[in-house]
Amino acid sequence: MSAIPEVSGSPSFPKEEEKVLEFWKEIDAFQTSLKLAEGRPRFSFYDGPPFATGLPHYGHLLAGTIKDVVTRYAASTGHYVERRFGWDTHGLPVEHEIDKKLGIKSPADVMAMGIDKYNAECRAIVMKYAAEWESTVSRMGRWIDFKNDYKTMNLPFMESVWWVFKQLVDKDQVYRGFKIMPFSTAVHTPLSNMEASQNYKDVTDPAVVISFPLVSDPSVSFLAWTTTPWTLPSNLGLTVHPEFDYVKIKDGETGSVWILLGSRLDILYPDPKKAKFTVLETMKGNDLKGLEYEPLFDYFAERKGKAFKVMVDTYVTSDSGTGIVHCAPAFGEDDYRVSVNHGVVTGEGDLPMPVDATGCFTAEIRDYAGVYVKDADKQIQKDLKKTGRLIRQRQITHSYPFCWRSDTPLIYKAVPGWFVRVSNINDKLLKNNGETYWVPETIKEKKFHNWLENARDWNISRNRYWGTPIPLWVSDDFEEIVAVGSVQELIDLSGCGELTDIHRDKIDHITIPSKKGKGTLRRIPEVFDCWFESGSMPYAQQHYPFENKEKFDATFPADFIAEGIDQTRGWFYTLMVLSTHLFDKPPFKNVIVNGLVLAGDGKKMSKRLKNYPDPNDVMHTYGADVLRLYVVGSPAVRAENLRFREEGVKELVAKVLLPWYNSYRFFFAQLTLLKKEHNVDFVYSPNMDLKTEQNVMDQWILASTQTLIEFVKQEMSAYRLYTVTPRLLNLIDALTNWYIRFNRKRLKGDNGPEDAVRALNVLFEVLFTLTKLMAPFTPFIVETMYQNLKTCMPASKEDTRSVHFLPFPEAKQQYFNADVERSVGRMQTVIDLGRFIRDQKTLPLKTPLRELVIVNPDPQFHADVKALESYIVEELNIRTVTVTSEEQKYGIKYKLLPDWKILGQKLKKDLSKVKNGVAAVSQEDIKRYVSTNEIVIGGITLGEGDLQVARYFDDAGSSYHAHATNDVLVILDTALDQSLIAEGMAREIINRVQRSRKEAKLQPTDDILYYYKMLQDPNDELTNVLSSQQEFLAKNLKQTIESIESRKAGATVVFEAEQEISHSKFLLSLVKA
Repeated sequence: MSAIPEVSGSPSFPKEEEKVLEFWKEIDAFQTSLKLAEGRPRFSFYDGPPFATGLPHYGHLLAGTIKDVVTRYAASTGHYVERRFGWDTHGLPVEHEIDKKLGIKSPADVMAMGIDKYNAECRAIVMKYAAEWESTVSRMGRWIDFKNDYKTMNLPFMESVWWVFKQLVDKDQVYRGFKIMPFSTAVHTPLSNMEASQNYKDVTDPAVVISFPLVSDPSVSFLAWTTTPWTLPSNLGLTVHPEFDYVKIKDGETGSVWILLGSRLDILYPDPKKAKFTVLETMKGNDLKGLEYEPLFDYFAERKGKAFKVMVDTYVTSDSGTGIVHCAPAFGEDDYRVSVNHGVVTGEGDLPMPVDATGCFTAEIRDYAGVYVKDADKQIQKDLKKTGRLIRQRQITHSYPFCWRSDTPLIYKAVPGWFVRVSNINDKLLKNNGETYWVPETIKEKKFHNWLENARDWNISRNRYWGTPIPLWVSDDFEEIVAVGSVQELIDLSGCGELTDIHRDKIDHITIPSKKGKGTLRRIPEVFDCWFESGSMPYAQQHYPFENKEKFDATFPADFIAEGIDQTRGWFYTLMVLSTHLFDKPPFKNVIVNGLVLAGDGKKMSKRLKNYPDPNDVMHTYGADVLRLYVVGSPAVRAENLRFREEGVKELVAKVLLPWYNSYRFFFAQLTLLKKEHNVDFVYSPNMDLKTEQNVMDQWILASTQTLIEFVKQEMSAYRLYTVTPRLLNLIDALTNWYIRFNRKRLKGDNGPEDAVRALNVLFEVLFTLTKLMAPFTPFIVETMYQNLKTCMPASKEDTRSVHFLPFPEAKQQYFNADVERSVGRMQTVIDLGRFIRDQKTLPLKTPLRELVIVNPDPQFHADVKALESYIVEELNIRTVTVTSEEQKYGIKYKLLPDWKILGQKLKKDLSKVKNGVAAVSQEDIKRYVSTNEIVIGGITLGEGDLQVARYFDDAGSSYHAHATNDVLVILDTALDQSLIAEGMAREIINRVQRSRKEAKLQPTDDILYYYKMLQDPNDELTNVLSSQQEFLAKNLKQTIESIESRKAGATVVFEAEQEISHSKFLLSLVKA
């Protein structure tokens, strides 16, 4: 063995991590690991592309950590795992930044500037924060390839997107349609339904009731209700439900005669029972069909005859409004459908669309021309009030969709566009979804299933500029359409020559001669929805099918992907739609869905409110390992929300990282002590013989470690990170708070060097195994530990420079021992119960107690606990342990704990009989129920699981106190006498010596003498303890503690401080020997 490493007693985890990053850079760790893995089975992973126009936030770090944990694990279990970073470089997020920067308000502004200049501006900011992304992602310890990344704006990627689209066209899965779409007036483009669903807010809108007088009898009016007054100038019809009952009423105050749904009179009168009105007639909705009414405005008066009639359709509901729906076919999906069905409009060429791309009225609506539609609401209401058509005017608060990028209200607007058929493949989508595995499964079975089941055709076109152009060249009448699937195909069809870029400004001028005598074909102006690009990434990142065909075939579908829950309507969806259309198979096999990361108060994280700490500050303060542990150990890895608390990160440092690090540091301190006191050089022996007289705690910690290895493999294969993390932390707790604590003296050599080496070998085995188990989760600290631990191992021919080059540990069958795990688990339960009673009665562990009684009926339990009695005695500082099954002797009683809510659901009216009879149940009956799982109470038979049973001990007026689990009850005698108190004070003295050594930063190998000087000692209490407990003190301190008067003159004092125990004070002096 080489020189024993010196391990710092006050580590800075962030600084240690930075050293590790430098080490990884030196050995090119990630690329080296890939080279070492060449030839192994591939584990395919797709990274969903983020935008680089914003900085990474906790949501990105959460998803990135999940991806890194899984792919590191896959690499360690014998796979080659390519990990390429991807960038979403097109679309609204980029254009919106440029629009703000340049003050662009409309498409006309872009055309005046020139698409080439506009796109150049977009290209310039696309990678604005790429350096920050790489820095933050790398600092989090994530291994992913930034050099061999993919960008959606690169020619190979865009060309593959063209190929995907051409396949859909060839399969007749693309059509030109005219649909009512969510439309963002801020960025002048339609959004897909999934985008529109991402940002709902509660808003207050006007809610008005408008009158529509009948042409045949102007004294009678239909009443319709709307929350969008701005759509009223475009009204072309009214719709009623054919089967609903409508009434004609005469208002008692105004004398007006109105028609509306009979069950919706409360829209007019707060209390219809007290209101003054007369019902003149009742009629079905079908009876109203075809009746004409007077238009509100004359903007489309020429449509009289076809428009301004009553239509019927079953989409009308009776739960709001008047039961009569005002229809503006250009601004509502149902409005448009019903109007087409009734011949009011015929479609694309016959649809009034008086609102432009900026959301302002066109010249057709002369009174409001140039006014933004939402701003026109008030003026329209005023004008209708003047003409007597505004009957009721209120406000309503409701949930309304906003643009996810500009955070402005969306409108629903008729948009000509290009659609991919989805509704015709719902069954295939559901079939393919059924072949995937999700964590959590409920997202697959409910949220995603429901979305696929009701999926509508997808508008993939955007009226924008910075994106992949849709490769369709068409004749002026759209009767000839050519879809281009590659750059070479475009060159061949157009003769345009070499192309190195296919953005709009580089190809919009290119034309293709018609093959049908229709002159020149020109490209349509639209670009792809950027979701089409991200959904194409499995193919486009490989430039498939132009390159990497074999590689793609070997890695599709992906073995694993992971993103946030919002992607059920985003990336997960677009991946599934395109792969189903192209190959009729799912695009991925396994997916982990993470929840949202919220601020500590449960609100959305907000830069403006500054309600969360900067991720880089957290990493700088606490380190990345602990932040990784915090997020992957949170509910967010099973799609629940995480309220981020910096205190939670800090707690993990104290509860996990520091104890783990201290156990590693303790190991090397003991190696130094072993060398100094026994001149033994420790070398790890990988195969221990546990058949000999091996310590039971050695057997237990080794068995527990093997059980954990098997558990981690099982759960990681099921992608359940949320079950793995707690168990890994349990092993760290078992090592630090149980194994080392119970074996400290052995490890220090108190039982001789041979036993010390055996114990140190066990400690090394667990520490070394832990570094490999934890490597995917906390990649930094394991590297730090491994670099020192490997000095205890023989040289290897393999490349073992990094712990991340090592395979995941295999369980050693010879170490499994279920009996020892069971018995130590029972001992731990007893100790925990005893500690609880001590804490409850404020009795420190240093004060010995007389007796602990362990009550359990099982002989095997007795044998298990008795075999480990010495540990219970030492840990709980007990003089006597009694193990018994005699409950009656110790006054143990039973009580029933009914869950009345569950019993009520089962028993219903018979519950009262059980409630009345439960108090009369005898102790014997309860005991019998425990063994037979059957009891009769109040004449009602109850079985297994119907009742909980608790054992208890009545400690009123007694020095005995109890605590229990379902398995065992312990009773502790808490009475103290003078000898117990004295020993307790002696333990306090030992504690003060140990604390002083720690403060002085002394090593176990430093020879130190201990002296005291009494400063205050009422009744000579502490002086008597020092005398009576002299032998106890010497045994534990390995030397005596002497009066300061015997200290040699000129002695080198390394530490001196005043100490206080009980009511006594003394000076403790530590002197070099």
